[in-house]
Amino acid sequence: MANARALDKRRKSIRNIRKITRTMELIATARYKKAMDRAHAVTAYTDRLAQIVSSLSAAGTEVDHPLLQPRENPKAVRVLVLSSNRGLCGGYNAGILRAAVPRIRELKESIGNVTVDVSGKRGINGLKFRGIETAGNYTQFEDQPAYEEVDKIASGFLEQYITGQFDRLDVIYTRFISTSRQEATIETLLPFGSLDEGDESATPDGSNNTSQYEFLPTADSILEEVVPTSFKAKLFKCFLDAAVSEQVARMIAMKGATESAGDMISQLSMTYNRARQSQITGEIMEIIGGVEALEG
Repeated sequence: MANARALDKRRKSIRNIRKITRTMELIATARYKKAMDRAHAVTAYTDRLAQIVSSLSAAGTEVDHPLLQPRENPKAVRVLVLSSNRGLCGGYNAGILRAAVPRIRELKESIGNVTVDVSGKRGINGLKFRGIETAGNYTQFEDQPAYEEVDKIASGFLEQYITGQFDRLDVIYTRFISTSRQEATIETLLPFGSLDEGDESATPDGSNNTSQYEFLPTADSILEEVVPTSFKAKLFKCFLDAAVSEQVARMIAMKGATESAGDMISQLSMTYNRARQSQITGEIMEIIGGVEALEG
């Protein structure tokens, strides 16, 4: 039977750990709610931008924007991996690395010229451990990514893409679907894609109602501003989705740790009570034995 004092000491230690994990769970829950509100707002913004771009494309003008032109047989690819700076978030970072590593190796075999950028210390260390070199490392993003910081990265990508330094941009991040479901996703953001995606201005018979609008100065000049802005908003949404998913994963992981600590405390309490009972019984038997020895 284990020593009662050692069991009590271990039980107190686990109780302290449970307090920490419970606090971390509450913090993650609060951060998740704030990040979720921002993600919802950006989703509505990006959806509206997509509608505007689609309406512009249907205005009867010839669309000729470098971000929208598909590039056959790309010779250089850039990959951006979004991970977290901190751990204790379950399988969040492991899921990102499981999606990123095979994709990067596949691109290196098929194309050869692949540049990898990583956001988050866990992703940086994980790719380094697997022998994958990274060009750009970002560690300034936490649970509330700032648009100004994402805008700097997006502007750099736009400039490099337009000047032909790479032909495709893949972003690997965890897409938030619901509180119980988040998926590691690989999404191609450049070239930006078809303008007809997400067109909600069409009528039920398939026709388009954009003829009732007039664009000033011209649809082309507006498109020149809207397309880069739409790309930046979409990249920002990827960062926000990753932040929300990280907090959900940490919240679930800390909740599981708190519950496990509670189960361990219950088991240790039972073992402690048995050990204490056995110890008291032994002490009583010693006293009875001593009394009998004195009487004899």
